[in-house]
Amino acid sequence: MAHEGPIGSLAITQIAIVVKDVRKTMELYYKNLGWGPWNVYEYGPPLLHDTVLRGSPTYYTMIGAEAHVEPVDVELIQPIDGPSIYQEWLDKHGEGVHHIACMKVGSDATELRKQFDALGMKELMSGSIGETIRYFYLDTEPTLKFILESGSGHAIDLTPTYVYPS
Repeated sequence: MAHEGPIGSLAITQIAIVVKDVRKTMELYYKNLGWGPWNVYEYGPPLLHDTVLRGSPTYYTMIGAEAHVEPVDVELIQPIDGPSIYQEWLDKHGEGVHHIACMKVGSDATELRKQFDALGMKELMSGSIGETIRYFYLDTEPTLKFILESGSGHAIDLTPTYVYPS
């Protein structure tokens, strides 16, 4: 039985890996692990909007690829342009697991964010995808030993730019 914390029991919904080349990594994971198909998204304005890094509005673009690998989704993120915690991770650590997501799909992300704030978990970066998804990353690495992402959902259910393999 799961312990109910201050904001309930949060299930892991996604594990994300920051990479230098999404296509190369998708091919590697598909051929070696059978992970796929991958929904690939090109994130930038106007789809990606209201982006904030450490409290300041910022502009960044990225390519994301998501695959269902039951019971969680795996996401690959390739930063393209602008400052982001993804690019910071690549610069400091190189490619690798970046964050674990615990989304409350369909939730009020603002209320969820307030609950995390009350626990002392400060925001690193946030943004919106389309009109339905609000996401935020929390500075949880010092205490939880990983970056936590949360919000109202994942992009995997949106219409992708393309699918690999097609």
